[in-house]
Amino acid sequence: MKTIMSYKKISLAAAVLAIAAASCNKEWLQPKPLSFYEPGIALSNVKGMYSALTTCERNMRHEYFGDGAPILTEIMQSEVAVEGTTDKAGPQMDMDAALLPDAQLNHENNTRVGWYWYEGYKGIKYANSVIARIDIPDFSSEAERNAVLGSAYFHRAYRYFKLTHQFGDVPYLDWEIETPIYDFYSYDRWSILERMRKDLEFAYEWVPEVVDRGRTSKSACGVLLMKVCMVLGDFDRAIQIGNEIVAKHPLMKNRFTPNQSKPNTNLMFDLHSIEAKLDMSNTEGLMYVVSFPEVEGSDRIQIMRNAVPFWSSGNIRTPDGQAGMSINPAAGETDPEMDPNKTYGRGIGRLRSTSYFTSDIWRADKEANDMRGIHNRNSWRRMEDLKYNAPELRDKGNPWYGKNLIKPASMSVEDTIRTWYPWPHYKVFVPDPLQTQWAGGETPWYVYRSAEVYLLIAECYYWKDQPELAAEALNEVRLRAGAEPLTAADINIGEILDERARELYYEENRHIELVRISYIYARSGKPCEIFGGRTYTLQNLSGPGGAGSNVKQQGFNFWYDRVVSKSNFYNKGVRHKWAEYKISVHHILWPVPANAINTNIKGVINQNIGYPGAERNVEPRKVPEEGTVLGPQGAE
Repeated sequence: MKTIMSYKKISLAAAVLAIAAASCNKEWLQPKPLSFYEPGIALSNVKGMYSALTTCERNMRHEYFGDGAPILTEIMQSEVAVEGTTDKAGPQMDMDAALLPDAQLNHENNTRVGWYWYEGYKGIKYANSVIARIDIPDFSSEAERNAVLGSAYFHRAYRYFKLTHQFGDVPYLDWEIETPIYDFYSYDRWSILERMRKDLEFAYEWVPEVVDRGRTSKSACGVLLMKVCMVLGDFDRAIQIGNEIVAKHPLMKNRFTPNQSKPNTNLMFDLHSIEAKLDMSNTEGLMYVVSFPEVEGSDRIQIMRNAVPFWSSGNIRTPDGQAGMSINPAAGETDPEMDPNKTYGRGIGRLRSTSYFTSDIWRADKEANDMRGIHNRNSWRRMEDLKYNAPELRDKGNPWYGKNLIKPASMSVEDTIRTWYPWPHYKVFVPDPLQTQWAGGETPWYVYRSAEVYLLIAECYYWKDQPELAAEALNEVRLRAGAEPLTAADINIGEILDERARELYYEENRHIELVRISYIYARSGKPCEIFGGRTYTLQNLSGPGGAGSNVKQQGFNFWYDRVVSKSNFYNKGVRHKWAEYKISVHHILWPVPANAINTNIKGVINQNIGYPGAERNVEPRKVPEEGTVLGPQGAE
């Protein structure tokens, strides 16, 4: 794996995507194989600039798609879910062992922490190639030039927002790199975010509102700008932007896809269906990553493989001890429920939900009629909803054939973790008709929606100590889903995070959002009411460091306190034959991959506190308010 220290003269890609001219045109997704070329030629015209932006947009998709998708790491590093593959050593369960700088940090069977580091800088590289050459092409107007530049600013800020919340102080690259560089230094995260705010204000002004699915929109720039403003403490500006966005992009409150004629569905099925994400009347979607069915260059999301329990493991047996489940239904069987592969998806239980997500946030009074919740038997599925379908049971006349599953009293810890838990069927069901085993097919996927904007507005009012307005914003989302409204007395940070979990499963970067809130608490000193008025500081955010870095005590950061208090796995003594589920205070920030640090022979990239190598850290540099670091008018 190449690191940011080994950049050579940049070649964007062998597969360059063509820009679409028509609304919702899918052709721009298709790769056009070309020979490797010099960016000075490829980016000398407007089409080349758009192709470079398409590379940025296409690469965003990789976070959500495929087996062991990187977003799973983000979800597992939170209170919503844990790693469920209990049949091997190596997956991210014991974080004290799995999250070390020289560990395998980028593999679907371990963790994708390293993916975020390397892909983050790859995305920054593509964006910088556009930024550095923005005045070379002949644009049709200043507006077109600024729209392209604004989109590039968005993609650079999108990556830096992730990097600064996953790794803290990181190297700052703001220009195209044409020769190998080995003297990178870490930059102060706050100064990086200040510069990203400035860039995003430009993007929010110039990037157009109406774009093809998968393109960068004005509102997408606005959502990211809201988050940057919030972490920098400017809640009023975030609220202003949020109100502008939702005024143009109202929530979808009525059924609007062909699914409305299907039995046992509801508005939430509509909103999260493939049809909804293709429907141009969908006002709620603000930015998507795209993968269109049967279009060259697409990919399969495999969300059902990742999130659905491993019902086909062979360890689910009938009460009389016979193998109960089969991927292939009995010959001639016509009941869809006897084909769980196509009715629910062939899961492997990699993303194992916690009781916080499957139970605690779905209260019997306030969420009894919530279409997103476990009380809605159409939206969620339990293992008890499945039926014993093994063909041998029918062939032998076993009376359990076709009966609902019953959890064996003697089921092992490993099997309980991986094969027996409920899941949000409405959210994860993505038909996969081109495959024999349905893992989750080709579909666009939401990155930002108006629903999240309302939740961000509510959070801003929480930080401003205006609970009435916070409740009002939360209720926009809750009432649409059928939940009971909240009052000002209900508002606290836990309620806001619970609502994010209800609405944004497999969409939000849950770890990043918890870290973002942790930084706001630490920087503002605001007492945290859900932890008895506990306060946090920036000085010890990652704990004391040093030899005792694997601390388990509360009070150093909000992320740790939240995860430990809500997850029924981490630090609760839950173990199986390969590992125990453990996290430590310093895991709020991830380890910088050792290879990135070791190959940077002339500079210093800091390691995060609590990990080996942090003792060699130096004071991070600050991004200048004007000019560039690596380009014209460079500060160094």
